[in-house]
Amino acid sequence: MRPLAQTLTSHCHQCVIVTSSSHLLGTRLGSEIDQAECTIRMNDAPTTGYEADVGNKTSFRVVAHSSVYRVLKRPQEFVNKTPETIFIFWGPPAKMQKSLLKIIQRVSMSFPNMTAYVVSPGRMKQFDDLFRGETGKDREKSRSWLSTGWFTMVIAVELCDNVHVYGMVPPNYCR
Repeated sequence: MRPLAQTLTSHCHQCVIVTSSSHLLGTRLGSEIDQAECTIRMNDAPTTGYEADVGNKTSFRVVAHSSVYRVLKRPQEFVNKTPETIFIFWGPPAKMQKSLLKIIQRVSMSFPNMTAYVVSPGRMKQFDDLFRGETGKDREKSRSWLSTGWFTMVIAVELCDNVHVYGMVPPNYCR
């Protein structure tokens, strides 16, 4: 695992975000998704068995504190399958306890090709500030929860010149 002070400096011209939803099942968009320079996936969304719909390539995997155990429990799916994948683990500082960080670190040492970053508490505060700026709400006071999808979008906008999202529900989905 990279030292907590090290900053992710990757850059991609064209990225795709593949959401964890089932909206891509049956679409056969896998080969189109795999053509992107960088592919960003979330949490423990599998590719095995779904390659025709979601593709096979994973450049980055953004993982919430609540999904760490599910991801690390299946290294053959997430770590060994695409060793070039960069993992970005995130969570509120209260949830990213030393025990969880030690598990991530131990797994990183077990898989020397695994590249992992942990979002620092200072960076988490920047995400909270961005949320406040975009919504006018204080995340903690409003008891709002920032989703992995939200973090993934922000990370993608920072890492990529162009972002295309696959599997997101349409804006009128809940109406």
